Amino acid sequence: LQPIMPIIEKVNAIENKSQLLDFLAYQTKLGGGAFFAFSIFPDLMNSDVYASYLSQDGLGLPDKDYYTKNDAASVELREKYQAHIARMLRLSGFYTDDADAKSKAIFKLENQLAIASMNRTQMRNLPAMYNPYPVSDLPKLTPSVDWPRYFEQLGVTDVDTVVVMQPEFMKEIEKVLTGNDLEGWKDYLRWNVLNNFAGYLNKEMVDANFDFYGRELSGTTEIRPRWKRVLDNTNSAVGEAIGKLYVDQVFPPEAKATAQEMVNNILAAMGERIRNLDWMTDSTKEKALEKLASFKVKIGYPDKWKDYSALVINREEEGTSYVGNVMSTRMWRYQDRLSKMHDPVDKEEWGMTPQTVNAYYSPLNNEIVFPAAILQPPFFDFKVDAPINYGGIGAVIGHEISHGFDDNGSRFDSHGNMVNWWSDEDLKNFKGRGEKLVAQFDAYEALDSLFVNGQLTLGENIGDLGGVNLAWDALQKYFEKYGKTPSIDGYTPEQRFFMSWGTIWRTKFRDEALRTQVMTNPHSPGMYRANGPLTNIDAFYEAFDVKPGDGMYKPKEERVVIW
Repeated sequence: LQPIMPIIEKVNAIENKSQLLDFLAYQTKLGGGAFFAFSIFPDLMNSDVYASYLSQDGLGLPDKDYYTKNDAASVELREKYQAHIARMLRLSGFYTDDADAKSKAIFKLENQLAIASMNRTQMRNLPAMYNPYPVSDLPKLTPSVDWPRYFEQLGVTDVDTVVVMQPEFMKEIEKVLTGNDLEGWKDYLRWNVLNNFAGYLNKEMVDANFDFYGRELSGTTEIRPRWKRVLDNTNSAVGEAIGKLYVDQVFPPEAKATAQEMVNNILAAMGERIRNLDWMTDSTKEKALEKLASFKVKIGYPDKWKDYSALVINREEEGTSYVGNVMSTRMWRYQDRLSKMHDPVDKEEWGMTPQTVNAYYSPLNNEIVFPAAILQPPFFDFKVDAPINYGGIGAVIGHEISHGFDDNGSRFDSHGNMVNWWSDEDLKNFKGRGEKLVAQFDAYEALDSLFVNGQLTLGENIGDLGGVNLAWDALQKYFEKYGKTPSIDGYTPEQRFFMSWGTIWRTKFRDEALRTQVMTNPHSPGMYRANGPLTNIDAFYEAFDVKPGDGMYKPKEERVVIW
């Protein structure tokens, strides 16, 4: 524990509320989030500049619902979590005979924070999360907090306004600060620090941390080898430095050219779909097409790599521990963002590394981004036939394009600002179609009595449904230009397209991991991502001759089409 003892000593030295705030500011720089969090990212209403944000934080379980649900599994998990806190407190040596009592008190404080928090479904309502407060008005939420002192300790200067993402939560912070004694704060903070760094400490701590967060929460039976865990952390810390090495080996120019052609075809398919919508008025179609025409596309890797020259990483023989290097990277990350706070937002930066098997749509940049690692099998192979690629990476491309027009992406205009560009009638039609999709996914039972949350997953489900439709349309254009490919091994090109979509979502969950996925993740579990959208697509029925009575059959009037 020696590497984190300087932090613990700062906790031990807290004697009043002002010193508590000083510590919270220090912990923010180290990537911690006790009580609440401070962050800097682009302003939702003006994406060319940065804004300061205050938000809920401080929980050791993944979401509010873990504290508030009263089903047997949730109650049991809360008991195991409290036992885990007590175990870690004993291992740390901070507490011995009173570890159980301290654990209960810490959980009680966390529970107070959880009850005041928004859950993940509520946090999808972005307008409700955008609440600018003049710094001078923050005491209306938390009268006992010296906000100027807090921001000074953060190194944040010349800030007049802060966006408070959950005002009701910040009001509860006032009750937490005034309703708990000094020792109660310090007990909670010691646990928070320990939990924040437990995965980087000695083997005993790492194993105990894994027993709860790995085994109990995720159902993972064995911890990954140490070298893999260290590699993951290195990748998180200096990902673009590793990415430069990665793309040289795995991403030839031909792959980028093929992917770019597919993106162009699928963007064109989206434009055609918007123009042909029967539920949207012409004036809103114009705005939608304007937004689509403004999409930026990033493929493979950034043109300008991140500069890590200010980051200092030392070896053990130079007097630094592994945990010390983790702290250095976190501190560097905070200072890097802080240094840009008053600069225009650099929209050429990437939000993912090239070696990340993923893709994203950024509403603030109005851009779609496809790292080199997702442009690999099974998602993409520039050497295989078109139906496979369009059903794989093509549908992913369509998915990201559709995010620009999902329940949250649709709130942003062509410049990346949260502006309503919809007519009342069109917005009503859009929401009505979304509600039908919510109802479909609400009916999928992932585990006994645990159903997919259709509202939480709505944006991703709109993305999947739109993505497959767009990729299908683009494939038909490809056939018109190059001719239809023949059947292979008895499967038609149409069947191969849908089989490719199913292939990329092949997933096997342990029950614990599936429960966590359903409760916290905005993506539906893989089996429902594969099958759910296809039950709404007429071409799928034709490709496989799906009839009433078949498992994936839906009557035509129940099939949802949004984009």
